[in-house]
Amino acid sequence: MDDPLAIFPIWVVAIDYVFGVIMWTLIGRTAMNVFLAEDSNFFFMKFFVRATNPILKVFRIVTPGFLLQPLVPLYVAWFFFMFRFYLMPWLLGYSVMGMLSFPLEGEITRALHEMFYNPVE
Repeated sequence: MDDPLAIFPIWVVAIDYVFGVIMWTLIGRTAMNVFLAEDSNFFFMKFFVRATNPILKVFRIVTPGFLLQPLVPLYVAWFFFMFRFYLMPWLLGYSVMGMLSFPLEGEITRALHEMFYNPVE
């Protein structure tokens, strides 16, 4: 796997990391909401709710009213995915970046591969 900084300018990687963390935090909130209520005292749920509420307020204007409340963070995460997968490559002049070519997920995949598949010397 190539180093993202060798392929993309630093500002592209930084924007992707920020949007990637936001997207995965929204997905995490949705997953936690399957097991816990939003007003739960569990500290992880409190973090997910506090971290994502401002983002959900910004996207309230484009969130349909018929959507179930626990699924709203997943709906907003979809916007961040679409931005990262379609808009960023188009703005950068690429025709397609391809699946799993996101710098954030690529770094995580590389770290997991080195951790589990490379022998320790």
